[in-house]
Amino acid sequence: MMRIKLFIPCLIDQFFPETAVNMKRVLEKAGCQIEYNPDQTCCGQPAYQAGFWDEAKKLGEKFLKDFSEELPIVSPSAACVGMVKVGYDDLFTNTLHHNRCRAVQGQIFELSEFLIHVLKVDYFGAELETRAVYHDACSALRTCGIKAEPRQLLRNVAGLELLEAPDAEVCCGNGGHLKDRHPEIADAMSAQKVHNALDLGAEAIISTDASCLMQLQRYIDREKLAIRTYHIADVLASGWPNI
Repeated sequence: MMRIKLFIPCLIDQFFPETAVNMKRVLEKAGCQIEYNPDQTCCGQPAYQAGFWDEAKKLGEKFLKDFSEELPIVSPSAACVGMVKVGYDDLFTNTLHHNRCRAVQGQIFELSEFLIHVLKVDYFGAELETRAVYHDACSALRTCGIKAEPRQLLRNVAGLELLEAPDAEVCCGNGGHLKDRHPEIADAMSAQKVHNALDLGAEAIISTDASCLMQLQRYIDREKLAIRTYHIADVLASGWPNI
């Protein structure tokens, strides 16, 4: 049994706690022994992206203190994993935290890449009757290099027909602070993403990142469209007996 640490990002902790629970269930089914540090907070990504690097560095220092480099750290957010793997280079290279940062960077994984590349497990007995497209979150694809892993997992979900959208790699409008600084542009990007999925006959949009899904679901709810969003952790735990 592999011991691992869970890193639950702020957004999931506050708005999608069921996704955190489902990730824990999936990892336990894969044979992991879960450890969770309740003192963990933010990785610093929002401050970093907004240009407040001093504030981001303080949060990053706390993150490096809260997590051990001795165990794998698994998170349901490629955006936060990407922040630690890449953004921390800007904050901690050639500082007192340099070596510890490098060690932690080598131990942090997004859920799907951990399941495929470390545990080498891609079937969990999940069942979900729907037609869905997969959205490549910008951080997952461009920062973490995650593309095939979620699709491999989703193809093993019974009842799920996975469709490939032509704009799968296009930003949903959530990227960085775009939705805050240029909401009209962000909304147009979300609309394009959602309507392209609907044109394929999709009933759902699945991704690794709750921030993207929140952006898309906001547009879906506002327009009252017949499609919904799922985090991949929720899909992998779907169809199981309730606990």
